[in-house]
Amino acid sequence: MLAIFHKAFAHPPEELNSPTASLNDSKKPKLPQETLSEFLSAHHPTNTTSMSFGNAAVLAYVRPESPESPHSHHQRLFCGFDDIYCLFLGSLNNLYAQIKQYGLSKGSNEAMFVIEAYRTLRDRGPYPADQVVKDLDGSFAFVVYDSKAGKVFAALGSDGCVKLYWGIAADGSVVISDDLEVIKAGCAKSFAPFPTGCMFHSEGGLMSFEHPLHKMKAMPRIDSDGVMCGANFKVDVYSRVNSIPRRGSEANWTEWDSHC
Repeated sequence: MLAIFHKAFAHPPEELNSPTASLNDSKKPKLPQETLSEFLSAHHPTNTTSMSFGNAAVLAYVRPESPESPHSHHQRLFCGFDDIYCLFLGSLNNLYAQIKQYGLSKGSNEAMFVIEAYRTLRDRGPYPADQVVKDLDGSFAFVVYDSKAGKVFAALGSDGCVKLYWGIAADGSVVISDDLEVIKAGCAKSFAPFPTGCMFHSEGGLMSFEHPLHKMKAMPRIDSDGVMCGANFKVDVYSRVNSIPRRGSEANWTEWDSHC
């Protein structure tokens, strides 16, 4: 899967951008359209689906039955509802319990559930976002784009079975994919693994849903050539947030600034 969001909508961490990206280097970050074109051209046209939202975002998906699709042992889903779109990779062990809680039909899949959970929390906010994601049992990664609100939400499970990467394109856009080679080619040195057990929101930033009371810190990352790349992010066990996380109707997936 591939998701690209303009920097005006995503607001990625500054440390994700490599300090050497602007120096003379044989590998340069590419523009989003170049990365999208290369991603699509690497697969048969009948196996790919992509959607563009003007200059704001683009989502691309390779059908799981395609032999060209990397990591095909993971379930891959892509769906949209009510101007909300979700790319989902992996599976949830407690999906049935979750769809029952949200009143969805038994035939709903993980991507449908994530969209409904996002929509419910966005509009009514009965639970804090970190608790909702923490309650998901399974190996998963997902990216949600709320095209009506212009919001981005992404999360990666804590077990490490599903891999996700993110980086910065030549124009500052955020690139998210489970395909490491796509990220390397499109973002050059400005990329890093998406941290496990964490979630990212375009306004709230990056936070751990396992340890929401602790801040995230950037760790310098050096490649095999000794060049500094985009930073890794991990929970700072010695630093806690200064304010008390909101609970109840004031906390939702569109806003968790008090955590960060």
